[in-house]
Formats: sequence, structure tokens, C-alpha cells
Amino acid sequence: MPEFMFFIRKKRNSEASLSADVHEKFLKACERYIGSLKKDGKLISAQPIEWVGNIVSNSGGSWKSHPFDESGEVIGGYYHIQANDLDEAVSLAKANPEFEYNRDTRIEVRAIKTRESATGFVYPKKA
Repeated sequence: MPEFMFFIRKKRNSEASLSADVHEKFLKACERYIGSLKKDGKLISAQPIEWVGNIVSNSGGSWKSHPFDESGEVIGGYYHIQANDLDEAVSLAKANPEFEYNRDTRIEVRAIKTRESATGFVYPKKA
């Protein structure tokens, strides 16, 4: 079955922008959503991503590492799922509680490339 990634894109850290009571409701809604995906055999993994980090780049042999700008849109987490096709993956993403609790959230839905057509190389699921 095809695999997809959901990248949760948001402008605010839920923990910092929601009241403690609402944040707890949000987390419980996420737990129910994850449980539903698991029950239906759709979930491979899901995890939040820390709000701070660095961007690493190499231009002309010169390495740079600097904190990314947290004032813009940040990927706050991901879901690795299985779905029959892109339409089903989009439908599953629409049910994510992020949309109810974090109004500026966008979810990027992308198919995972598991094999290179030119060389036949199959990407490993685990290192």
C-alpha cells in the first residue's frame, strides 16, 4: 500500500498559544486521531517535532548552521501513514484535530518514494 507523509505546518507552538486547558483537549484529540489511524491500520508513525532547531547548508564548500526563524511557518510534527491513494491520504489529513485547535495549520500531504525507477534501488524502511 502506498505510504504518505503529513507535514504539520503551523505558525504558533500549540503549547505556547493555547491555554493549558485547551492544550490538554487538543492533545487528547490528537491521541484519539492517532488511535483511529492505528485501529484502521493506516498509521506507521507520528511524532511532534521540537519547536527549535538549526538549518544546515553548504554553499561552495562553506558550511553554515544557524537557528531557523521561528516567527514564520514551522513544521511542528509529522504523520507517516498508509493510504490507497492521494485522495484517501488527503481525506485522512482533513480529519486531523490541528485544524480545529490551531486555525493557521496547513498539512502538506506527500507520497513517499520507495524505489528509484532509473536504477531499481529500493529505499530501506529501517537503517
